[in-house]
Amino acid sequence: MTIAGLTMRTGLALAFIAMLGISMLGAPSARAEDKLLAEAVDFAGTFIYLGAKPPGLIIGVIHNGETVVRGFGEIADGSGKEPDGDTLMRIGSITKVFCGAALASMVADGKVGFADTLQDRLGWDVKIPERDGKSIRLIDLVTHASGLPREAEVKAAGDSPTLMGSKADYIASLTPDALLFPPGTGILYSNFGFDLLAQALANAAGKPYADLLKERVLDPAGLKDTRFDLTDADKVRTMRGHNFDGSQLPFLETAPIIQGAGGLYSTANDILRWLGWHLDRFAAKDAEMRLLDHAIYLPRDGLSPVFGLDETGGMDAMGLGWVVQNADGNMPLIFNKTGGLQGQFSYVAFAPSRGIGVFVSINAFSVAGFDAMAKATNELIAELAPR
Repeated sequence: MTIAGLTMRTGLALAFIAMLGISMLGAPSARAEDKLLAEAVDFAGTFIYLGAKPPGLIIGVIHNGETVVRGFGEIADGSGKEPDGDTLMRIGSITKVFCGAALASMVADGKVGFADTLQDRLGWDVKIPERDGKSIRLIDLVTHASGLPREAEVKAAGDSPTLMGSKADYIASLTPDALLFPPGTGILYSNFGFDLLAQALANAAGKPYADLLKERVLDPAGLKDTRFDLTDADKVRTMRGHNFDGSQLPFLETAPIIQGAGGLYSTANDILRWLGWHLDRFAAKDAEMRLLDHAIYLPRDGLSPVFGLDETGGMDAMGLGWVVQNADGNMPLIFNKTGGLQGQFSYVAFAPSRGIGVFVSINAFSVAGFDAMAKATNELIAELAPR
């Protein structure tokens, strides 16, 4: 049943919820002038939560400048604290599209070029592999077209409470035969590639990647709660992830080498601010950066292989880390990205020409929950901003 169907059948839905002994599961939403938006978000969040049964869920929507955030469940076992717009959570691989935005900013300023090779920009004492005479370019890294495998070979670090990886591991993984296909000819989802992209951008900028990202992406968009590291005070308001068996997972620090592919924490309020930056597409500030970030660089047609990017309904093309789904039926063209790390699954999507963006996150590794929130998000976009 679609979200529109649920909205049209308000009485039936409320009766169903009442039958389960609950009124509205989420915490009260932030002020919203658009009552239809608030109701649609309530229904979407409620039915994802009832269907997936995660410990906690947060959903936020921005539509024509109005925002609604709804929280369900609790942020950690026994906390009794419902997630809200200021709850921190790992956003996993959604981190990649922030890296893509950093690349767009540097290209707009002429600091790097899309066709620059990784060999010329990385600054490491290592020979970057080639295949069939094709070198890895920055545009290949950001579109998952580098030919590199999904992960670098990382050595175990004993009981170290860190999401692992080191420069030495990555150098050792750049063997002459590392590429699985010639760069630019296919697509294979690669965390390895995005981590190298972040290192190349940091080298070109002459500063740590975390500082570069803050300066070029986070601060311009007004994001105050998006970061790689947590303080002890932060942990009190951070969702705790859960493994596939339901066990709560510990907080782990993020190794700097994996900051391009994953590791960012953020909040629903910050993600909505960031989506607002994207949806303000005619703004003069950051205009060229935004145009570069919203372009389509690698259509699917003719690529081989294509693997690892179809989990939310099909990838038609790649942007700068964004998975692009073409308009289809009522669904407008959308840019989306998923994330999963340390027991947290998240999904963000926006329709650049329709003024709408959605962010959903659950603190559980649940395949059913992931599928439910991706489907509900896409339906919500199609029904609030139809083609």
